[in-house]
Amino acid sequence: MQAAAACRTLSRTLVLVARNSRPSHTTVRSLSFAQPLSSQRLYTEKHEWVSVNGKIGTVGISQHAQEALGDIVYAELPEVGAKLQKDDSAGALESVKAASDVYSPVSGKVTERNEAVEKEPGLINKFVYEKGWLFKLELEDPSELKSLMDDAAYEKFLKSQESH
Repeated sequence: MQAAAACRTLSRTLVLVARNSRPSHTTVRSLSFAQPLSSQRLYTEKHEWVSVNGKIGTVGISQHAQEALGDIVYAELPEVGAKLQKDDSAGALESVKAASDVYSPVSGKVTERNEAVEKEPGLINKFVYEKGWLFKLELEDPSELKSLMDDAAYEKFLKSQESH
């Protein structure tokens, strides 16, 4: 059996194609990587992010915010069932340096809070975009997402803040 393989990377999916000695038979294997694409996150000027899957938004703070706060030692998160409006205070984070309110980037009803972060707030520092999310909510008005920044706009915003 002669092994010929072609590899392509398509949107973080690795596709392997292998042909055996008969050209009419092709085996295709697709391996997806679990790492979320950062372009799925939208940011606020207050350094919160939201990633949307269907009608559910997952909310956290940005890498920039967690670096500015330092070691986070306490997380106060909104109650499940709470109704939040865009820019409402949704909780607070305390670090060895400072305390900071967390604001909701969009309006909606809280469906889940990250209890692991409440028990171990340092997860925010270690895994800000993965295990360090804060709460999930069911979006009330998806059009609010249009007012948030994608990765490129957020990076530009951060650079403009550095010059002030």
